[in-house]
Amino acid sequence: MFTVTVRDHMMIAHSLRGEVFGPAQRLHGATYVVDAAFAGPELGPDGILVDIGRATEVLHEVLGALTYRNLDDDPDLAGANTSTEVLARVVADRLADRIAELGDGVRRLVVTLHESHVAWASYERQL
Repeated sequence: MFTVTVRDHMMIAHSLRGEVFGPAQRLHGATYVVDAAFAGPELGPDGILVDIGRATEVLHEVLGALTYRNLDDDPDLAGANTSTEVLARVVADRLADRIAELGDGVRRLVVTLHESHVAWASYERQL
């Protein structure tokens, strides 16, 4: 299995519902380093799984729809508790919707949101 990973970041504002979140229940900002790992068993005729430059562009575009926004006001996320895990799934699903732009060899996608240098969450999906 081949894997190509690209990285970007996003800065968002949000609040989280539930006592477990303590002070994060109030509106606050978060900056995530985001890794998107594309995996597949075969390389294309050019000897690549995905074009790294194009994968970087698509990830940046997907994150651009979330960056510098208060996610509490985003109608697409209404009712969602935008935890790191949930946001990893949102990014993965939005990337999956655009996977055809990257080639037809990708079979698995893993998105990891690094909340800090010691904590992160990932979401993995088959394509």
